[in-house]
Amino acid sequence: MDMGDLIKMGATMFINSKMSGDNGSNLDMGSLISALSGLAGGNDSNGGGIDFGSILSKMQSADMADIASSWLGDGENKEVSHSQITDIFGSDKISEFANKLGLSEDEAVGGLRDALPNMVDKASSGGSILDSIGGISGAINMASKIFGK
Repeated sequence: MDMGDLIKMGATMFINSKMSGDNGSNLDMGSLISALSGLAGGNDSNGGGIDFGSILSKMQSADMADIASSWLGDGENKEVSHSQITDIFGSDKISEFANKLGLSEDEAVGGLRDALPNMVDKASSGGSILDSIGGISGAINMASKIFGK
């Protein structure tokens, strides 16, 4: 799955999320893809350059390594809380993301709680996440940080 497909899948998960409310369910797909890409460190409207390495690094430094590991593995994804999503992206970026889409911050975070774990999970299952974190050496480095080895 390439980055463009990945961000589209994340946008679909966001729109289908019960936590994004009625406003989230009625978003324009193009606007959401652009906003998600910007939030996740992307550099174009197709989701290119989503910075999963940075997202996972922030999770690791915020004591969410167990959650990140569940998303990277093939098992069930652990849930992430409202405050943890805010910790990952920062309240300023969440506010900007919500404003771009005309959502409340609760709706924005709610949709991200469904979309983000699935995006990381799909990126890591096919190996495409390797490209975004510097290949296998980047994955080994990240894994050693996450698992403390």
